[in-house]
Amino acid sequence: MSITGGNVVGLGSGLYAWLPPKRGWGLANCGLLVSDRDALWIDTPYDTVLAGQFLAESRKLLPGGVDIARVIVTHANGDHFWGAGVLPGAEIIATREAREHIHYDPTPQQQHALVAGSDPATPLGAYLARHFGAFDWSATEQVMPTTYFTGELELTLGDYPVQVTSLPPAHTGGDLIVHLPVQRTVFSGDVIFSSTPGQPGDHPVHWAGPLDNVIDACERVLATGAEVIVPGHGPVLDPAGVREHIGYLAYVRERAHALHAGGVPAPEAARRVIAEGRYPALGLPERLVVTIGSEYRHLDGSVMPGVLQVMAEVAEVARETEAAYTGGPA
Repeated sequence: MSITGGNVVGLGSGLYAWLPPKRGWGLANCGLLVSDRDALWIDTPYDTVLAGQFLAESRKLLPGGVDIARVIVTHANGDHFWGAGVLPGAEIIATREAREHIHYDPTPQQQHALVAGSDPATPLGAYLARHFGAFDWSATEQVMPTTYFTGELELTLGDYPVQVTSLPPAHTGGDLIVHLPVQRTVFSGDVIFSSTPGQPGDHPVHWAGPLDNVIDACERVLATGAEVIVPGHGPVLDPAGVREHIGYLAYVRERAHALHAGGVPAPEAARRVIAEGRYPALGLPERLVVTIGSEYRHLDGSVMPGVLQVMAEVAEVARETEAAYTGGPA
């Protein structure tokens, strides 16, 4: 069964955010900026079903004769990128560093085969089916950026300036933020995963790091003076919400460093941080396996393992965490 839905929220002066119907892996926020002569997307949904829905909603907001000619990709994870195929011929803009991350991730059809072909009796197979089984990449061709840049990129859409800034490795190697000064808004991509009391989100997942870079990226978002921040996942924030998120990141960094200094292996460190229950409203605590593993690699100089190995550990910790919560067997 495919995921359907999504909510378009107007942010003023031709700017809109498309917010997915629920939280979870792969459900990313996207943006639409419209002028009287042109339009662009900021990120895309994960599969062609959701991307087609976003496209249909976008076209309701376009003036006659205007289509979406550009896509700015905040980073190369598929949940922000693979839906660009519904806009054939559009310019796809990404950082030069994002090219390497594209090669780290599986292609859409490789991921489709992995999810469909994994044994649901194993922790990994069950996890993939539960969290990724509703997406459909069976007919999704690999998309690639058409324009790469480094540093800063200044665009104009009608009368609206669009300021695109590349970041040092943080969520991935190849992150960027999009600042829209007229709208006083930033689309942060996945350097920010948000949560509010009324709309709890999920634990962030950071593949590159270090967390110092993620925190610095959040500070750069605040330094723009933006009043509205659209994170990669979760509800739209104000600056106070970003500062709260920085507090979360600082906590995970402090615990990771202390446990590393104590000789605790990375997966066990993630288990201990989960068990502390500091942020009980956040979903997917098993993703701390990824983030803490990334932080450990910066502390000890180890090599990043393959994504399948990482996800197998994530699935195992998820199974243990759920069993501990329900009182069932691990």
